[in-house]
Amino acid sequence: MSVLVKHAVGAALALSMSACGTLPRGAALESEILRHADEETADFAVYPVTRDFLPIVMDWPATGVRELTWIGASKGSSAQVIAPGDTLDVFIWDSNENSLLTAPDQRVADLRGMRVTDGGSIFLPYIGKVQVAGRSPDSARQLVQRQLEPIVPSAQVQLQMTEGRVNSIDLVGGVASPGNVKMPDQNFTVLGAISASGGIKEELNNPQIKLVRGSDVYQTSVSHLYENPKLDTRLRGGDKVIVEGDRRYFLSLGAAGNEAQFKFNRDHVSALDALAIMGGVNDNRADPQGILILREYPQSAVTATEPGPTKARVVFSLDLTTSDGLFSARNFTINSGDLVLATESPVNNARTIFGLIGSAFGVLNVVNN
Repeated sequence: MSVLVKHAVGAALALSMSACGTLPRGAALESEILRHADEETADFAVYPVTRDFLPIVMDWPATGVRELTWIGASKGSSAQVIAPGDTLDVFIWDSNENSLLTAPDQRVADLRGMRVTDGGSIFLPYIGKVQVAGRSPDSARQLVQRQLEPIVPSAQVQLQMTEGRVNSIDLVGGVASPGNVKMPDQNFTVLGAISASGGIKEELNNPQIKLVRGSDVYQTSVSHLYENPKLDTRLRGGDKVIVEGDRRYFLSLGAAGNEAQFKFNRDHVSALDALAIMGGVNDNRADPQGILILREYPQSAVTATEPGPTKARVVFSLDLTTSDGLFSARNFTINSGDLVLATESPVNNARTIFGLIGSAFGVLNVVNN
């Protein structure tokens, strides 16, 4: 009987050794991922991330998001400027008992709610059209006063302005009180509009600002504006400002601390940042010499020689066991949509096999006893 058991155990050992390449595990080996990299027919290119390689890859195009620009700050008038769509309230004071504008028991002609036409004018009795668009409220008041003088020499004019759509902006989401925001003057900036709307919601991840001006779209991050006041651009009437969380993300798979999709928590995420965000790698499974970053470039970025990737599909390899590898990983930028793959250590296969052998010998010892 024991002889038969010995043969059975031997057969089990032989089978376990032959199956070492297909043992159960949670990630691929680096050698499996890069197996065909040196072949001419390979549809991907491999680039080790080193100090010498970093200046090269910095000139490659960004992937995963649309590249948008931003507008620098500029100086505007500190006064309001009347525009079509604004509403003016005009009060004409006249002490003359025979005034053309007031009744005998009145001292003021109350002309409220006059909307500035598309042509930029308002209509006043005895004067007709008065072109007020492009003027400050005080300049428009003086103009009305001058045009009234030949008719009502003793009249005094007051003028108040209520901003319309052309003198306001729309703040769309991401703030405490989104909606239409009136521009108090021509120096109203993006951060000023956000402040007037109660500030940014705390739950937003790395808040981003989009400025829609006509058919043009500009974008930057709130933290970038905080750090660079010269970028706090001046708004124009009709602008739309959208505040939203950062939509960029990367994926982590393999022997990682967490296999998931992770949002960018800052403007620039390095490979080391990504490893920290995803909880590092599994100490018992991961190969620190085999951290791979998989990225796909548009075909338009592919070149036969540098600068640029030689294939659309690119694998960047990191070796975290050397000082150059660690420093280079800290300076390698992750793009939106990148896959960070922590490959399995080949030592795990050997451990599993030795465990099977140990188990088999344990069974054999039990049988002999």
